Amino acid sequence: MDAAQQDTTARARELQRNWYGEPLGALFRRLIDDLGLNQARLAGVLGLSAPMLSQLMSGQRAKIGNPAVVQRVQLLQELAGQVADGSVSAAEATDRMDEIKKSQGGSVLTNTAQTATSSGAPTVKRVVREIQSLLRSVAAAGDIIDAADSLAPTHPELAEFLRVYGAGRTADAVAHYEAHQS
Repeated sequence: MDAAQQDTTARARELQRNWYGEPLGALFRRLIDDLGLNQARLAGVLGLSAPMLSQLMSGQRAKIGNPAVVQRVQLLQELAGQVADGSVSAAEATDRMDEIKKSQGGSVLTNTAQTATSSGAPTVKRVVREIQSLLRSVAAAGDIIDAADSLAPTHPELAEFLRVYGAGRTADAVAHYEAHQS
């Protein structure tokens, strides 16, 4: 990617942050992880083509043009929160995603990255996803693994942290986080 493409992508991600509360790549990756989807299934539920979803995730395209798709993203964010807090089962989530796929709606996304439990404290999964999102916004998984390999001989705990949060699954990162709380 040349410098002009990098600038265009950075601008698109900044616009996404302003419009949707975060870059769509981070938002969509979180939905994929939370709801056990792949990109093709997420695209289908949202009513986007797979290439369009990819362009939005990579920052090649900044804006979701269809208000109904924006509404479906919002509904999926709410559903992901309900799955994370245990109020909706995986089977119920699948049924709800089928309903969401058929829905039409408005064009405003709320920023659920700040969503907290009723006690006001962020959930462990939310904290872990924020750490993952931050690491993944500064480096690709392969680069994070390379950095972890470089650190492993002298700083094994830091290397493990990079591997788990930078390139691992959210469930493994949640287990790591919980194991390291005092």
